[in-house]
Amino acid sequence: MTLRIASYNIRKCIGLDRRRDPARTARVINDLSADVVLLQEADKRLGARPAALPRSVIREETGLSVFPEGGGADSLGSHGNSILISENITPQGIHFIDLPGFEPRGALIADLTTPQGDLRICGLHLGLRRRDRQRQMIALQDHLNTLTNRPTILAGDFNEWSRNKGMEPLSDYTILTPGRSFHAARPIAHLDRIAHCNAWHLHSAGVIESPLARRASDHLPIWADFSKAFPQVAPI
Repeated sequence: MTLRIASYNIRKCIGLDRRRDPARTARVINDLSADVVLLQEADKRLGARPAALPRSVIREETGLSVFPEGGGADSLGSHGNSILISENITPQGIHFIDLPGFEPRGALIADLTTPQGDLRICGLHLGLRRRDRQRQMIALQDHLNTLTNRPTILAGDFNEWSRNKGMEPLSDYTILTPGRSFHAARPIAHLDRIAHCNAWHLHSAGVIESPLARRASDHLPIWADFSKAFPQVAPI
């Protein structure tokens, strides 16, 4: 048994045809068959930042639920970051933090119980400038260091175009680039990534490149399958 983690920048449910179509976005999410889905740009930009993807559409099209639960047209999270979980995931706690930088950015941190054991999952959408992204990763790492230790996975839109630079603040993690996820019409960049600590063993990872996903947003969704890593035993 593995645990599937997915990340998807849904661009407020606005597709490449410039139509806002929440049901289409939800169908792409359903195709991920994921246990945990981290969303970016899940809320509209103005006013009270209501959800771009209604909770009712999420339930009807995917069977997933928003954590934390709520209702109405309120935001699905903070700074556009949101988390969806399947029925086999038990939520324990969640909070949102602000990240430094020129643009308003944030991250969510959720503690979950999964069939693979305890998981701390961090969803983030980093800034457009590398110096801001690095400050944001340092701030997130500093915050995580104040929490009790837990097997951790980070995922989201890292906005980093380089394959080998810019991720130095996360040197304690293994950085996955499942594939080219941007731009959906002609994917050339690995902007969306997943990072995991050594408590997790990666089985496989990839990008959803279906015709529907190529229309639903300017990003393609990414996924990775994990199991708990076996502790290494020193030879006798």
